[in-house]
Amino acid sequence: MAATVDWLRTTTPGLLILCGLAIVVLLVAIIRFKLEPFIALLLTGLVLALAAGLPVSKIVGTPLKSSDSLLETGFGGILGHISVIIGLGTVLGAILERSGGADVLAEKLQNLFGPKGAPVAMGLVGLIFGIPVFFDIGIFVLAPLIYVAAKRGGGSLVLYAMPMVAGLSMTHAFLPPHPGPVALGGLMGVNLGWLIIMGLVCGLPGFVAAGLVWGSFIGKRITVDVPAEFLVRPSGDAAEPERIAHTAGTQGDTPAEAEPTRRPSVALIGAIIAIPLVLILGATFGSQLLKTKSAPLEVLTFLGNPAVALLIAVLVAFYILGLRRGSTVQQLGVLTAESLRPVGMLLLVIGAGAFFGAVISATGIGKVLAHTMSEAGLPVIVLAYIISCGLRIAQGSATVAIVTTGGIVGPLVVGHGYSQMSLALIAMAIAAGSIILSHVNDGGFWMISKFFNLSVKQTLQTWSVLETVLSVVSFAVAAILFALVS
Repeated sequence: MAATVDWLRTTTPGLLILCGLAIVVLLVAIIRFKLEPFIALLLTGLVLALAAGLPVSKIVGTPLKSSDSLLETGFGGILGHISVIIGLGTVLGAILERSGGADVLAEKLQNLFGPKGAPVAMGLVGLIFGIPVFFDIGIFVLAPLIYVAAKRGGGSLVLYAMPMVAGLSMTHAFLPPHPGPVALGGLMGVNLGWLIIMGLVCGLPGFVAAGLVWGSFIGKRITVDVPAEFLVRPSGDAAEPERIAHTAGTQGDTPAEAEPTRRPSVALIGAIIAIPLVLILGATFGSQLLKTKSAPLEVLTFLGNPAVALLIAVLVAFYILGLRRGSTVQQLGVLTAESLRPVGMLLLVIGAGAFFGAVISATGIGKVLAHTMSEAGLPVIVLAYIISCGLRIAQGSATVAIVTTGGIVGPLVVGHGYSQMSLALIAMAIAAGSIILSHVNDGGFWMISKFFNLSVKQTLQTWSVLETVLSVVSFAVAAILFALVS
């Protein structure tokens, strides 16, 4: 027995078996026993650490000091990097949504593209509005606009819905400030500016292939009518009615009376969304073009820090879309609190995933995987994609797939001299794998089915294929670029 344990802890096949068993335990805990991913990741990481023979003091520290333990450094390292970014990004999305930005954006694009181009307009709405809002919030907000567009255009609901959900899925998987890309930045040491650039470069071709090409193809072959109960606005109006602002009062108060408010312009919404992206990219390009420690670079570095850039955007949105439009500071505080409630569990999942990755690194499994991969001639970007795909298909959560794969692949790229661009492309491969083949174990699958009146079979034919096309095309772009620059 002792010899077997020693073999598992010290040999290449043994360490690979330990890693494989740990992932199997993780999947069984999530899929079979319906354990929360946060608990499952934490439990699996602790079990793996003990099985690999790591000292207890290294895993959890000592009764007097635990700050250097894997548990605290694994959690704290990643959460210190992403929590502020995700929190501010969530608040920015909430104020943009509450202001009616999605309505004016959809109306403008529909007028611009006309009735025949309405599906493309819906795709662009999803793409643009998906930058600051989470995927599920985007569905809640934009679904009524899809119903109206489909009723007016007279085509299948699928024709208008697929481009929109492709835009939301692409931004959620590939672009900061969404949790997956931000977590990958921390796990792999990638600048968020490079993640934005590579996310657009890899994700946009996938969006076009999945949302516009596949969406148009399947939308003409699967006919789904808009049920009367889905319509929340008159479909014959030439223009959408004025947005009604509902602002919650303080705890214990009744909601404030709904009052008509003047809707923001498309240019204003676009400018607010662009603020953090421009500032972050300014710092990224400034670091390449300006002299080190020069005054302009110092200014760009400060303003382009993701937390600072998002804070500036949030403050601008609070003033222009909130205070200037009649909201009080107290009401904005309530909105902030409401929007941040769902973020807690998400951060715990990411932190637990980072701990799991830290354990994998400490056991030496990462070095073993690097050696095995090198002998097999398998590029790291392909390995990253395969692992992410496997985890996504097995357990359904894109976030779990991303943080687990990032923890496994992160140690493989250390010390190999990869550029920021190459690391960003590997991160994009992981992101691409995390969205492949959404099916019945994915909450997003049922959300699409419910909101767009699709049967399970129709959801598999439309949404599941769309996600796979988006994944494969985006990964193909990332892999080609990686081969050219690495």
